[in-house]
Amino acid sequence: MSFIFRKAERENVALLIGLVGGTGSGKTFTAMRLASGICGDRPFAVIDTEAGRAKHYADQFNFDHGDLAPPFRPEAYTEAIHAADKAGYPVIVVDSTSLVWAGDGGVLDWQEEELNRMAGDDWKKREAVKMAAWIKPKMAHKKMVQSLLQVRAHLILCFRAEQKVEMTRDPETKKMIIQAKQSLTGLDGWIPVCDKSLPFELTTSLLFTADAPGIPKPIKLQEQHRALFPLNQQVNEDSGRRIAEWAKGGAKKVPNIAPAECITVDQVIFLTDSLAEKGVAKERLLAAAGKALGHEVSTLATLPSEFYDKAKMWIERAAT
Repeated sequence: MSFIFRKAERENVALLIGLVGGTGSGKTFTAMRLASGICGDRPFAVIDTEAGRAKHYADQFNFDHGDLAPPFRPEAYTEAIHAADKAGYPVIVVDSTSLVWAGDGGVLDWQEEELNRMAGDDWKKREAVKMAAWIKPKMAHKKMVQSLLQVRAHLILCFRAEQKVEMTRDPETKKMIIQAKQSLTGLDGWIPVCDKSLPFELTTSLLFTADAPGIPKPIKLQEQHRALFPLNQQVNEDSGRRIAEWAKGGAKKVPNIAPAECITVDQVIFLTDSLAEKGVAKERLLAAAGKALGHEVSTLATLPSEFYDKAKMWIERAAT
């Protein structure tokens, strides 16, 4: 068997975009705006697992709607997505992809069903077969993910987010305190509700929070896409047009737009680690930055690049 290599060219890349957010973060609305920008005048498809909530935007966007009801098995998602792809929609929005993992009849429920089938109420046996109970649901989910990579349409997958918390003991009162667990990515511990391996398959994934709806916080944002999603602007129809142009290839260049003049992801991580190390609350730094800049600063990711050195010095002074 011979193996042939050819010069690599970016052309007609199918996008697999993840939008992650909690309640009030603008996740669904942003998905609609992004899909509209990619599609132009053509309608896109929405696979709705949220009891028809996507229809709330029917007057604002041009899309066709399909309900996906429980049980939220991986094969049900696969069937719905491939039906939309076969129908020729240029973009498919899935809201929410989290339910295939944590929804009614999803992978977590399926594993519990398998555990009950294999061991019933025998708790000693349940412990022994716990890992075996994952085999069928995990394989089905893996098959679904692999099928997503074969879809011709652009996919926008919406994920619910949850905030990781940790228990700490107050040294003075000795009481247990529940607080948000700081993430090494500077995303305040927010994580998508999904299988932990799924985000690695995405072209790009962005987090949105209720304090700044539609403003992206990068989870996975590669160098070639950073200029397409400025971190100090809402993701909108223009974002869709730009990434669609990138995906087409041919021109062999990224659209001519200026990247956002915000600090980099590495700088966000450095400031986050410095704040944690010095025991300084992030909110104090954001308030100081807002006062110095003359406008509200809601996240570290939206700090202007020229403010980075000042932020480092401010942390040092605040810790003394």
